[in-house]
Amino acid sequence: MPKISVEVPAELLEDLDAHVGEEGKFVNRSEAIRASVRKTLDILDDIDERQGRLDDEQ
Repeated sequence: MPKISVEVPAELLEDLDAHVGEEGKFVNRSEAIRASVRKTLDILDDIDERQGRLDDEQ
């Protein structure tokens, strides 16, 4: 799996960390970030589909 490096504002990281750990929805930050990216891409795909911008090949 490729690794990337990004700068994240402290307030976003604090919000993210509230959902990570034994009491959270995610096991670790990486899982939380991957889930967030996947959800964002799904939303963008929905928007593109409604706007007729998706190819039938996807």
